[in-house]
Amino acid sequence: MSGSVDKDAEDDRVFKALASPARRRMLDVLRAAPRTTGELCAALPELDRTTVLQHLRVLERAELVAGRRVGRERHLSLSPLPIKRVHDRWIAGYMTAAVALLADLERPQR
Repeated sequence: MSGSVDKDAEDDRVFKALASPARRRMLDVLRAAPRTTGELCAALPELDRTTVLQHLRVLERAELVAGRRVGRERHLSLSPLPIKRVHDRWIAGYMTAAVALLADLERPQR
């Protein structure tokens, strides 16, 4: 049971992280290429540095972003595994059901 609870808590952190448009935008920036913290801040000029760092902490807690220090810089990269886990557990099953419903609608009625 505790494994299921752990997975639920992990999924909750991912869904919470993905709930914010600013955090989704940060993930889009990192999907294009890894960035330093400064480069990420520059790519989001509508957000001040403190706000970017707060959002970044949420993304890191959800394990959606990994950071490593290189000298004085912090290099950030996307960690897509949590999104794949959510897709496999939640989205794929619903997608299959939706496709089946659409297929039923396309069949001629007798």
